[in-house]
Amino acid sequence: MMTSLFSIFEPSSSLFSIPLNWLSTFIGILFLPMSYWASPSRWLVIWSELMQTLHSELKSLLSSSHIGVTLIMTSLFSLIVFNNSLGLLPYIFTSSSHMAMTLSLALPIWVTLMVYGWFKHTQHMFAHLVPQGTPSILMPFMVVIESISNLIRPWTMAIRLAANMIAGHLLLTLLSQSGPHMTSSTLLYILIISQILLLLLESAVAVIQSYVFTVLGTLYTSEIN
Repeated sequence: MMTSLFSIFEPSSSLFSIPLNWLSTFIGILFLPMSYWASPSRWLVIWSELMQTLHSELKSLLSSSHIGVTLIMTSLFSLIVFNNSLGLLPYIFTSSSHMAMTLSLALPIWVTLMVYGWFKHTQHMFAHLVPQGTPSILMPFMVVIESISNLIRPWTMAIRLAANMIAGHLLLTLLSQSGPHMTSSTLLYILIISQILLLLLESAVAVIQSYVFTVLGTLYTSEIN
């Protein structure tokens, strides 16, 4: 049962041993020329306003020297929210439910911040390991705790995003598998309504998790002063 349940997250098509399902991550590139040359539509205006609002919010978290980071983070938000939303469609591979995808996004951000911080702001990075007001006897323990907390940051970002995507898809799969075995029409209607509500919830989760991932990356950047 568990094998067939989790098989929905496995790449199913391949060419010369190369999984083709991962190409769904870049489907959004096909829509860029059309949205660029076409006349502004309602959805394009809404998306532009959303990106402008997100850019302004992220800019408030950073200093003036790191404003360019908001452009990277808004682009990252667009990529993640597109893949999360695309995975809700039938027969579409959800790349953001795999650690290979989420860790590939979180790890380069963390490594870049660490390399830049330790080379450019070494004293600040050392001071960040000991919170202000820490008693002298607790300083060695705080250095260990802060170091571990810093090392697991990319893993927590990646696991949080992948786990939330997996959880929703598993619930939808479990509900859909129980539908053919129902004999009562009343229970079947309840099941359909439950799936619709759960799909709406997963749509909200797809946006919220993209926002959380982006904000965490911005907050980690703001610590490198």
